[in-house]
Amino acid sequence: MSATTTQPLTLEEFLKLPETKPANEYINGEIIPKPMPKGRHSRLQGKLGAVVNEVTENQKIAYAFPELRCSFGNRSIVSDVAVFQWGRIPFTIDNEVPDNFDLPPDWAIEILSPEQKPNKVIGNILHCLKYGSRLGWFLDPDDLSILVFLPEQQPVLFQGEDFLPVLPEIELALTVNQVFGWLKVKDGWLEITRLK
Repeated sequence: MSATTTQPLTLEEFLKLPETKPANEYINGEIIPKPMPKGRHSRLQGKLGAVVNEVTENQKIAYAFPELRCSFGNRSIVSDVAVFQWGRIPFTIDNEVPDNFDLPPDWAIEILSPEQKPNKVIGNILHCLKYGSRLGWFLDPDDLSILVFLPEQQPVLFQGEDFLPVLPEIELALTVNQVFGWLKVKDGWLEITRLK
C-alpha cells in the first residue's frame, strides 16, 4: 500500500486533518489508507463487537468499539475492533464516550482484507502490545485462522476447534470455527430462527 503523501507530517498535524472514509492511519510518519471493508470483513467485525458487548456492556466490564481511532506512541491507528476495559475508557466529565482515545486498546482485533499487507496489519498489533495492550487477534478469512498475540510471548496460530484466548475478565468461550462460522449468515440465521 502506498502512502498518500510524500511530505512527512507530525502526528499532531495528521490529527488536525479531516477524517476520511475509509479511515487513514498514521504510521512511521506516513498517511496510509485503510481499505474499505468488504462483506466478510464487515460481517466478522460487526459480529465480534456485538458478541463481546453482549457479555460485557451491561456489567460494565469492557466495550468493543468498531473502527476506533487510537493515537499513541507516535501512531494513529484504526483497529477493526478495539476492546477497552470499562475502567480504561476515558469518559468525559458528563460520563459520555469521548471522541479522542489517546491510549491503546486492551484488546486489538484486526481482520485481514485482500488489499492489505499482513505485516502492516500485524505491525499495528505489535505496536499496541508495545504500548500496553494485553491481547491481539489477527484474523485471516482466507486461511480460516487466527494468529493470537500476547505481551512478551511468541504469537500462536489457532485453527478449527481451538478455543481462543480472551481478556481474563471477559467470560466468553469462542472457537476459531465459531468465529468463521459467522460468515455463513444464511444458514446461521435459519438455525437461530428455528430455535426461538
